[in-house]
Amino acid sequence: MRNKSSLTRRKFVKTTSIAAIGTPLILNASLGTRLTAPSDKINLGIIGCGGLGKQNLFAAAKHPDVVVVAACDVWKERLDPIVEKYKATCTGYTDYRELLLHKGLDAVIIATPAHWHALQAIEAAEAGLDIYLQKPMTMHLGESIAVRNAFRKHNIISQIGTQIHAEEHYRRMVELVRSGNLGNINTVRTFFTMNESPNGVGLGYNTTNIPKGMDWDMWVGPAEMKPFNPNLVKDAFYHGSWMDYSGGWTPGMAPHITDLPIWALELGYPTEISAIGGRYGTKDDGDAYDNHEVLWRYPNLNMTWMLSLTNSHGFAFQGMDKSGLGYETGTNRRLGVYFHGSNGTLMSDYSSHILIPEGDRMDGMEIPPKSIAPSPGHELEWIDCIKIRKQPSCNADYHIKVDIPIALSTLSLKLGRSIKFDPLTESIIGDREAAKLAIPDYRGQWKFPKKYLNK
Repeated sequence: MRNKSSLTRRKFVKTTSIAAIGTPLILNASLGTRLTAPSDKINLGIIGCGGLGKQNLFAAAKHPDVVVVAACDVWKERLDPIVEKYKATCTGYTDYRELLLHKGLDAVIIATPAHWHALQAIEAAEAGLDIYLQKPMTMHLGESIAVRNAFRKHNIISQIGTQIHAEEHYRRMVELVRSGNLGNINTVRTFFTMNESPNGVGLGYNTTNIPKGMDWDMWVGPAEMKPFNPNLVKDAFYHGSWMDYSGGWTPGMAPHITDLPIWALELGYPTEISAIGGRYGTKDDGDAYDNHEVLWRYPNLNMTWMLSLTNSHGFAFQGMDKSGLGYETGTNRRLGVYFHGSNGTLMSDYSSHILIPEGDRMDGMEIPPKSIAPSPGHELEWIDCIKIRKQPSCNADYHIKVDIPIALSTLSLKLGRSIKFDPLTESIIGDREAAKLAIPDYRGQWKFPKKYLNK
């Protein structure tokens, strides 16, 4: 696709309205088909072949116009099965920079640990590749702005990996909130709980015995070097126990959960971010907080976040998840979003909801009709949008409204004080230390691309 149609691609970019940024893919509901333009095959690569990456790749590869041509991982144990699965077309790499030079590559999935996301996404954008970037989009305010600006500059079709955004239930909740049935909504509460106390990921596993076929220095990359830990590299579920490689569990789960109110209420940026918490009950090899409380102040609205890894109480959604996703304990994880309106409260998790009216204020109100078209799937939506050069629903321009509040919440926790934020300039107000820490200092040869901080 890329070799034959670079001129056509530029033409598409020039003729696609800027207003399309942030607009979901439009589906032809009457025909039941996706509106895609016929063109050449999309040559797809992947950086990061762990569990999430494989899920994204397998979903995208179901599209009839996708050819998997390149895969990269610093651990041969994870790279080799992907290369074998697509052996007729796929070349394997252990350095993502080599993959970005793969001849004819059109698009790439980036599913590495979060500390790599910004650097790899920006370099992929500079290579002209369309990008599916796993959440969290980034770990720092500066990274979030730089990624969004790089995507804009290089006309990248992007999708951030909050797969729940593609599910039907969220669409119905957005319609319900926007119907006005709840009245004025001035408070939103979000939460995620999972009891892993006290053992967490386990204690005493730090070691210098790095597995054969793994480049540990490259795995750590721009982050602070720490001893190898076999639990850290098991999968993305475990990354949340180490701050330097994830930012903790809030960046891991809040993108899915806060996405619903930010989408439904069309929120911009918060103007003040306050967080408290710490590492209270967990004794393991990690160093991340196990409790995190956040208050985001928006114009005419407060939104809160509660994370607890030391108790799994789920309020109205106590029975939500019976899959046993605790590390060793088998305890459940639970989550929810509460919209408190003047006419009633809407409570929702990923698949169910509860409505509680304020007296008789919702009497006679009807469930709004379906107005948001279904998604073919988060990854397939991205592929379809590549073909028509239109941004999908979770592109970077939309998702930055999710990413920045989360990044500022972990910074507030680190500093132990509130942060004031100017939505117009996308900058921290009156706190030089916070503003400095919002731009990461990468390790060794890796340099943060500050040139993308300016729009």
